[in-house]
Amino acid sequence: MSASQELEKAATAYALDAVRLDKQGAKGRAITLYQKAIESLLQLVQLYPEYGLNKVYVQRAIAYQERIKALQGSVSPLDMQSESNNGGDGGETATGGGGKTPAELVVTEKPEVNWEEVVGLDMAKKAVKEAIVYPVQRPDLFPLGWPRGILLFGPPGCGKTLLAAAVATEIDANFYSIDAASIMSKWLGEAEQNVAKLFGSARKSSNEGKPAIVFVDELDSLMGQHSNEVGGEIRVRNQFLKEMDGIVDKGKNLHVYVIGATNKPWDLDWAFIRRFQKRILVPLPDHHTRLMMLKLYTSNLQIDQDVDLHELARLSEGFSGSDIRDVCQSAQLKLIGEFFESGKAMDKEAKPRSITMSDFRQILEERKPSVSLDMLSLYNRWFEAFKAL
Repeated sequence: MSASQELEKAATAYALDAVRLDKQGAKGRAITLYQKAIESLLQLVQLYPEYGLNKVYVQRAIAYQERIKALQGSVSPLDMQSESNNGGDGGETATGGGGKTPAELVVTEKPEVNWEEVVGLDMAKKAVKEAIVYPVQRPDLFPLGWPRGILLFGPPGCGKTLLAAAVATEIDANFYSIDAASIMSKWLGEAEQNVAKLFGSARKSSNEGKPAIVFVDELDSLMGQHSNEVGGEIRVRNQFLKEMDGIVDKGKNLHVYVIGATNKPWDLDWAFIRRFQKRILVPLPDHHTRLMMLKLYTSNLQIDQDVDLHELARLSEGFSGSDIRDVCQSAQLKLIGEFFESGKAMDKEAKPRSITMSDFRQILEERKPSVSLDMLSLYNRWFEAFKAL
């Protein structure tokens, strides 16, 4: 057993015992074991500083520390010593905090996002409609079944999450939005159970007549290739593979879809890549799309007549959708800042001036695109190697 596996096993044991004793009211011994769990987790983080799930382990350690603080407020040093001497074991089986329900793990309400709000992305929208929307509307037209794994990849801020939400709205699906932190429970040893519960809930939704979309953001953090994997993540990956196989191979009429979004597709393990039958690039917006975005984001702003949105679309080449939104927001903030500094804001009747073309030009001069040319070439190369529209 490697050092990382030993540390994880030790942290799991300490945490489970701490929770059991905590439930039994043995606060002093629970505090001691929580502290040992924290020490094991922090050693794990120090041993593997580049490990992708260190953030999750730190969050767990913080959660244990908060519990220690709560317990220390209600237990005296004498009580701790007494419990330590008496052992404090009551034989009750622990569940590591009782596990998390699907409702605690995910967001299942229907996101109110329409296709009109997804500006551009015509190729991506077409591919997603063919894979999800049409099979839901007319499953009888798909004798060979339909794709249930859809990978959306591309630069950050280009609409991957928005696209997934719009699909859920279109087919009136339960939308299960998860990430690494929600799946990797703060109670060690439960992550693979969380995955099983999640897919069980999604299948139940489908069997009851309501499609389900499992949206996994930052897919690479859950299913990427890591040189320093520990046991917990390996078990989660294997459980996810098992659940996806169950959906693809056995659920011929099942309307459960897994949509994964990632900014780093090259970090994904091949075992997961091949389970996403559709692999769709969500690119930077072109000139026309940038123009549509500028019209959308300035529709509620007071802009001057000299503002040329076509010129702004040209000047913002290489900007992502979120970059363009930030530009419009920054122009508005600049105006509001001037308004307050002038002292006129105290007059409830006074209004800020309109945003001018000069304001936008200044913002664009001070802001660079968030996506570099090197990153774009990486996305294009990966798309040519693995695309599946």
